[in-house]
Amino acid sequence: MQMLYHSDSYVVVRFDVAGSGDPATPALTRGGYEIVDRRAGREIFLDGLLAEHFRQGVQALVDGEPDEDAMDAFIGRWTVLAQQPLALH
Repeated sequence: MQMLYHSDSYVVVRFDVAGSGDPATPALTRGGYEIVDRRAGREIFLDGLLAEHFRQGVQALVDGEPDEDAMDAFIGRWTVLAQQPLALH
């Protein structure tokens, strides 16, 4: 788990889950991104193709050296999909 972004509005965390480590089976890596909309109290987990599209969009944005407003605007487009209420443990 690695926190990638943190602002007053959003938190983005990357999760990487390694395969079993058994040399007899190929080591598959899977994971994704958890996006927390702090103001709306919702979160979403992106994996698979959605995670790849998110990663590509973030990389393109980072290449342009964005400010916090630009990052929040980009992340906000993804949080419209968030339906899971945020729960504290």
